[in-house]
Amino acid sequence: MTEGNFVDYVKMHVCSGNGGKGSVHLHREKYITKGGPDGGDGGRGGHVILKGNSNLWTLLHLKFKRHARAGHGGNGSKSRSSGADGEDVYIDVPLGTVVRDTETNDILFEITDHGEERIIAEGGKGGRGNWHFKSSTNQTPRYAQPGMPLTESDITLELKVLADVGLVGFPNAGKSTLLSVTTAAKPKIADYEFTTLKPNLGIVEYRDYQTFIMADIPGIIEGAAEGKGLGHYFLRHIERNSLLLFLIPADAPDIKKQYDVLLDELRRYNPEMLDKDRIVAISKCDLLDDELKEELKTELDNELPIPYVFISSVAQQGITELKDVLWKMLNS
Repeated sequence: MTEGNFVDYVKMHVCSGNGGKGSVHLHREKYITKGGPDGGDGGRGGHVILKGNSNLWTLLHLKFKRHARAGHGGNGSKSRSSGADGEDVYIDVPLGTVVRDTETNDILFEITDHGEERIIAEGGKGGRGNWHFKSSTNQTPRYAQPGMPLTESDITLELKVLADVGLVGFPNAGKSTLLSVTTAAKPKIADYEFTTLKPNLGIVEYRDYQTFIMADIPGIIEGAAEGKGLGHYFLRHIERNSLLLFLIPADAPDIKKQYDVLLDELRRYNPEMLDKDRIVAISKCDLLDDELKEELKTELDNELPIPYVFISSVAQQGITELKDVLWKMLNS
């Protein structure tokens, strides 16, 4: 998936349909000149419905479709004939889509299951025809109910990526390179910070044809939780990951300090993120000789409170070991 095709934030205006009018009709046919009321009911206005679709990964299909309008209900007619219901409009969204009221920013609901349907704009009810209102004292009512009016609102769709493993790290730590090596994804890779501007997803193939999903988000910098850099736009994507993989380059001045800064940013954004399982991958380990690696291991054994793995995406070192550890943690 190319960077420009990842859309995770869309504003829409949704509008349901009016309910149809009830009919005012009196039964007339040959030899029956004064029949009773037989006006039918109006049809229901169409709903606007959001539907979960596991085959979608982004909101790209809604990028240029900012309006959704359902059909109006048909009017009732004679012989107690009801009007047709208005046509419903279905909007397919990927799983993990959060729906907000644009005006208040309140969360209305979230779509998490395939095939799940939620009405976002309810169609107006059809009016009742005059035959409903006949009585012993009013045998020929000449009135019926009008249909209920439509409802419309402005909504915001936010996608939170559903992935098993989320890559967390500073810019230029090698997250995109790791994703390209472990999956078939082809993220943009370059030797400068903030190469990744949008999240990337990839499917990691494991032993015996088993797979899990890995997500790479733009690099986090200190202060991201307050809005610095690009990472704060995409921190919400990490909320849905089962496991967090912290990627820190071997040539970092202080690996433990970088880990603490990243962890603190996640804590300030959402303290619940600290409840997730975590693992550290020391990337670019091909820069270290055996002696340096042993020294670093001794240092990390004393400092890091979580498991760590040495890897090199370019030299293909430690990738299989990393997959083993991730798979074991995901299924523990």
